[in-house]
Amino acid sequence: MEAKYTSVEKLKSKKLIDALFDKGKSVTAFPIRIYYLPIEDEDSIGFKTGVSVPKRNFKLAVHRNRIKRLLREAFRKNKYLVYDKATQHYALLIVFIGKQTPDYEFVEQKLQKALKKLGDTVS
Repeated sequence: MEAKYTSVEKLKSKKLIDALFDKGKSVTAFPIRIYYLPIEDEDSIGFKTGVSVPKRNFKLAVHRNRIKRLLREAFRKNKYLVYDKATQHYALLIVFIGKQTPDYEFVEQKLQKALKKLGDTVS
């Protein structure tokens, strides 16, 4: 498995993002919540993934962007935890619901925990 996060893997569809919040299920490993929803086989990629940090918790865009970079990097390194177990294609939205700016090790540890939960759920 390549440790890349290509544009094919990015979640860009507004309709799909809205469907994730309306019909999707979620797993949580505080302060990270992952919304997921099965999708039709559009590409050969198993997951379409997006990240989000609420403006309500982090007023400054600099802080939101930093956390999003940390989430993307942690997902890029650990996506094998769900890719190996998934039997179909999914849309994922990773949301940081904490109120304190984290460091990378903390984000990676919590994301690994959330991805393991997700892997157990989707397998």
